[in-house]
Amino acid sequence: MNLLLDTHIYLWWLVDSPALPQRAHQMIEEADKVFVSVVSIWEAGIKWRAGKLPVAPQALVEGMSMNGLSALPVNMAHTLQLTQLPDHHRDPFDRMLVAQAMAEPMFLLTSDRALADYGDLVRLI
Repeated sequence: MNLLLDTHIYLWWLVDSPALPQRAHQMIEEADKVFVSVVSIWEAGIKWRAGKLPVAPQALVEGMSMNGLSALPVNMAHTLQLTQLPDHHRDPFDRMLVAQAMAEPMFLLTSDRALADYGDLVRLI
């Protein structure tokens, strides 16, 4: 099973936050491969520049390699999948993560209940 971590899930994983349930830890540890999208780094960079996130994007990238996580770039198949998504969720970053999970396919691990409407590839924790 391959997993794509939602931005906040990756942040919680990286800092070993108690907000990340044990079930999520187990899913991440048991996954064949775990991905962080470049979209998450982009989103975090915007929030960091605005003073809404204390972790610099460079630290997030370094944390990926230190934890054996793989980067998932955005490609044309992801973009085309995005154009087919219903408007269950309005956040453009989250929508692209859903599109990436669908196009690959892989499971998107998130705690955002609004994303569950996109189907079985979304795993709520």
